[in-house]
Amino acid sequence: MKSSEDTIDPIGANTLSIIAEATAFNRWMYDEIKPWLYGQVLELGSGIGNISVYVLQSRFKTVLSDINPSYTQLLEKRFSGNSNLVNIVSIDLQHPHFQEQYGDMEAQFDSIFLLNVIEHLENDVAAIKNCNYLLKPGGHLTVLAPAYPFLYCVLDKNLGHYRRYTKHKLTALICQHSFSLLAAKYFNLAGIAGWLIWGKLFRRPQLGARSFGTFNQLVPLFRMADKLVFQQIGLSTIIVGKKLSIC
Repeated sequence: MKSSEDTIDPIGANTLSIIAEATAFNRWMYDEIKPWLYGQVLELGSGIGNISVYVLQSRFKTVLSDINPSYTQLLEKRFSGNSNLVNIVSIDLQHPHFQEQYGDMEAQFDSIFLLNVIEHLENDVAAIKNCNYLLKPGGHLTVLAPAYPFLYCVLDKNLGHYRRYTKHKLTALICQHSFSLLAAKYFNLAGIAGWLIWGKLFRRPQLGARSFGTFNQLVPLFRMADKLVFQQIGLSTIIVGKKLSIC
């Protein structure tokens, strides 16, 4: 998700398709962010709807979005007619004239979430600033992103990742744009080993369907592992901020 020109993204599309089959993993990820969702929800970077399906099932009035037209078309086919779907739109968080382009969306949403999106954006500062613009005062912003710069490898590069974050770095990014911190944690301890082995050691160019399928089967154990370490370490970091009433 780099620009509106990126209609063909074979590695990204293949990765989303692999993850789509990992229903236990997707449910786990959704369960991690669900407590912070309320009111009218905006998902930025919905992709093919791997998490969107759970948001809609939870009966949140939801706007789905992606900058990639091929993904928004897939979302239309998959969710058109869902009573909880408000709209499907294209939003470019790095648009140079964001407030002019999306003025009708100013302070429209109670909750916004971005899962594995911000690492794809070269200008992550503008992205967070523009999320603030879309949120109502007191609204929640939830961001999940790949953790630990030392894990950056060919998998990240091929997926179009500009960077990986620490919990502290992502917290600082959010809190410097008129948010107060509600939660900061790591997610998916077990994923670190796989990323190190397949990405750093063997330099695999993309995720494998078979290995990720095996991972998905073991999700109940991995959820327990996260609890045992109090989510103090993990392959991803999750930060939740609350928009301050006075900016």
